[in-house]
Amino acid sequence: MTQSLSNKLAVVTGASAGIGMAIARRLLDAGARVVVAARRVERLRTLTEPFGERGSHRALDVTSEDSVTGFVHWVLEEHGAPDILVNNAGLARGLGPVVSASEADWREMMEANVMGLMRLTRAFLPGMLERGSGDLVQMSSIAGVQPYPNGAGYCASKAAVEAFSLALRRELVGTGVRQLVIQPGMAETEFSEVRFHGDAGRAKDVYRGVTPLSAEDIADCVCFALTRPPHVSIQTLLVTPTAQATATEVARRPS
Repeated sequence: MTQSLSNKLAVVTGASAGIGMAIARRLLDAGARVVVAARRVERLRTLTEPFGERGSHRALDVTSEDSVTGFVHWVLEEHGAPDILVNNAGLARGLGPVVSASEADWREMMEANVMGLMRLTRAFLPGMLERGSGDLVQMSSIAGVQPYPNGAGYCASKAAVEAFSLALRRELVGTGVRQLVIQPGMAETEFSEVRFHGDAGRAKDVYRGVTPLSAEDIADCVCFALTRPPHVSIQTLLVTPTAQATATEVARRPS
């Protein structure tokens, strides 16, 4: 037994690339009405245009309180309260020891990965509570539960997502609102290129000798959780490539 996503309203942040774009496209293919948001608006337009009135887009910078406030007001006025919120916007910056880490990188990750997610959850949750149903999808990472050396800032930001979501889950008991915390492992998207400040060669080396997850693999998992019947809640989902055992243990094929 599954639950149809047809005509449900979903908001997907960070939808201009990678996992966010894949999730948005999968929801649109499933018949949902989808509002996609990110800073790179032109990419959003390309994504939504083929779906006509079921797809709409809006610029959003989750690190800006003003941008979030304006976006939320627009969604509620134009579309109403969403049935699904996918808090996908976020990033990693830098890979190195704490003693030489950039505070600017730390602040950017905390604002995007934690504060942005918390702001949007708080803004759209009242409509779900009033309706007595809804789905929150919080994008965490294997890094949030298996911290690794040289990634302390990113790991800390995702650990904060885990703690926030666990506390919220206890607040949501009995409300009918479900929350999925998804923890991707090694997935080949723009993630590593962003982390290494545009160094494409270094980013490519992360996936050397491994068949990593794709953005579509994560989208499949999210849509599976969203289509479970209302009495079924998949609370946490850790997804890795078969070759990955932990955040740092990966079996690589010889070069």
